[in-house]
Amino acid sequence: MVAAKQSALKPPPRLEGEEEVSATVAKNEFGRVLDMALRGGRVVITKHNAPTAVLLSADAYEVLAGRATPDLDALRAEFDVMLKRMQTPKARAGTSALFAASPSELGDAAVAAAHGPRRAARRA
Repeated sequence: MVAAKQSALKPPPRLEGEEEVSATVAKNEFGRVLDMALRGGRVVITKHNAPTAVLLSADAYEVLAGRATPDLDALRAEFDVMLKRMQTPKARAGTSALFAASPSELGDAAVAAAHGPRRAARRA
């Protein structure tokens, strides 16, 4: 039943550099197929010309599973850019106004933000 559903579905587009082998080739030449996965990151294994499994390198799996170690230098650079964007006179004035606001003013601002810009414009 599952195979019938798979054959009725349009196969997904192949990714650039993605290798594809039949299940028979994967079984008989596993060492070569493993080398292909290590070089390219993934190999699609087909049965009757339909994708049935994917062999991934450990690095590709870690990225897919979201467990890859983040590049701390790249994250630091991204944070520095965001921080610089936030350190403008307008942002400082907004922060000062936020900390100087009364609870009532904060509540009014929260309600206005929740209703969106169109409703706030109609009130004005």
